[in-house]
Amino acid sequence: MDSVTQLVPRSAPDPILAAKLAHPSAVRYIKLGKGGAWTADAIAGGIIPFGFRKIAHAPCVAGDWERVAQELKAAGRTKSGVTQGLRELRDFYDLGDNCLWITFADGHLWWAFAEAEVLPNADDGADGPRRFRRTVDGWHRHSLTGDLLAVRSLSSALTRVAGYRMTICAVEREDYLLRRIRGDEEPLVTEMRALRSQMETMAARMIAGLDWRDFEIMVELIFTRGGWQRLSALGAGEVDIDLLLDNPTTNETAWVQVKSSASQAVLEDYLKRFRRDGSAQRFYFICHSPKGNLSLPPSSHLHLWAGVDLARNALAAGLLDWLIERTR
Repeated sequence: MDSVTQLVPRSAPDPILAAKLAHPSAVRYIKLGKGGAWTADAIAGGIIPFGFRKIAHAPCVAGDWERVAQELKAAGRTKSGVTQGLRELRDFYDLGDNCLWITFADGHLWWAFAEAEVLPNADDGADGPRRFRRTVDGWHRHSLTGDLLAVRSLSSALTRVAGYRMTICAVEREDYLLRRIRGDEEPLVTEMRALRSQMETMAARMIAGLDWRDFEIMVELIFTRGGWQRLSALGAGEVDIDLLLDNPTTNETAWVQVKSSASQAVLEDYLKRFRRDGSAQRFYFICHSPKGNLSLPPSSHLHLWAGVDLARNALAAGLLDWLIERTR
């Protein structure tokens, strides 16, 4: 197995990893070298490196912590520094293969379990680690369910541990960390997702009941709040209307077709018109009550908003109160 394991979405979690993550004996954050200098090699090599250049490996393996304390003191450490050094060294040597180790690199949370044995590195004079542990099956940056553990998606209550100034420390939010790695969802979030889904369904029903004039106003409000500006309206006075929009930020124009109800044949007809027109970069077909399932060819420039997807965009634009006012 590669040292950097890329987990992919699966129907059931890896049973060995799931068992370890169910009840790890301890959880520790570790900084992989000063300023993360050893991170790339550690992840690629599937190891957990550790420093303390002036502390011998032998007394640590033997558990002779009094001698280690003397070496720390001889290295110039203060009383508190000796205590801190002993704690980190004992964690690295004594925590077994059921300890969960985490670190942060390249905008992601990485996690691993390590073999219990600590191996020495030869002192070649370079500023490298003096000892290391091999990971059991590499470093991971995905949850057991395949979700990428990007730092931007994690609570700052967890990620702030990366600011720890020493090398090894406990993790305060173990419960949150383990839940994210296992792919378990906080019950409150599950409840909120259900409420949001219900809200989107209800909003779709409200949109379907709008007068066609209000429906067109709502569509224009969605785009206006997204930074688009109206250039012209085609077919004014008709039940449906094409909007030509401009986005000054991206320097794009969009051709928007608004329909209360439409079939796939109608959608394909307007797509052909858009392609023949050639005056805009993006095509939006918006319909609150489609006749059957509508679809567009896969393209980042072709957009279909219908039913609940349309409601989701309306809510994202902050139009819930607007919908309530138009519906009551």
